[in-house]
Amino acid sequence: MRQNIPFPPARRQPEPEPKPPPSRLEILGQRSSRFYARFQTAFLIGAGMLVALAALALYDTAKPPPQRLTQRDINAAVARALASATPAPSYASQVYEIIHPSLVRIQALVSKTEPKPEVSLGTGVVIDDSGTILASLHIVRDATEIRVTFADGTESEASVMVRQPENDLVVLRPAVIPDDLVPATMTSSDTLHVGDEVVAVGNPFGISNSLSAGVVSGLRRNYVSPKTSETLTNLIQFDAAVNPGNSGGPLLNRDGEVVGIVTALLNPTQQDVFIGIGFAVPIETAAGALGSPPY
Repeated sequence: MRQNIPFPPARRQPEPEPKPPPSRLEILGQRSSRFYARFQTAFLIGAGMLVALAALALYDTAKPPPQRLTQRDINAAVARALASATPAPSYASQVYEIIHPSLVRIQALVSKTEPKPEVSLGTGVVIDDSGTILASLHIVRDATEIRVTFADGTESEASVMVRQPENDLVVLRPAVIPDDLVPATMTSSDTLHVGDEVVAVGNPFGISNSLSAGVVSGLRRNYVSPKTSETLTNLIQFDAAVNPGNSGGPLLNRDGEVVGIVTALLNPTQQDVFIGIGFAVPIETAAGALGSPPY
């Protein structure tokens, strides 16, 4: 008969001891880890910005302080700038560039006496697109033939359109005019004051396109011509040098506008050369010679 032997009782596994609750430090670490994991990208960007700012601050600290400018430094800089700058052209040279295309050289044959014909030289100025030339009458008063030469070299015979002896003015009409003719700009002499700068351009002694500069030295002057005995009135007096050959040429203001026509020079000696006083007929008087309204 078999004897029943009971199985030994199963051993029970001991239950694990409960973990102690985390400390505050551990809780704080866990929360920090979760927070960092969540905002890791933002933390990296912020850290990069802090590093850049720190590097910039370090660079500024290491950079030498700016040097203070002294008055000597400023003066030296201004001197260098002035030395390297291109000087502006003078007002007289600008006036010449404006009026040059409108200038005319006048040659009047007075006598055909051989072997050396007598020729009167002077200057004129083109005043409109049709080639009308304004000049001084005494240049062509006794002429048997008149020839004009324009700024581009074009030569032409010319005829008298209008004479005005009381103002020593003449208006000439050329037979041929250049294609690129440039008339002068005129303005009233009422804008002039004693001391204003003026320029006279002409052909003194036959030397073409010569310029002289000066100032208005008087207004509303009278002058008796020793050659014609005519009394010229209301003239502009100026001290820019003029000589034989300048007659009929333009007197210009700073803007290159014609304010008068050179007519005479005052000389107490017997020499027909400039000594310091010239006269010009106001352009509004010249406009009357053309039958135009005053400026």
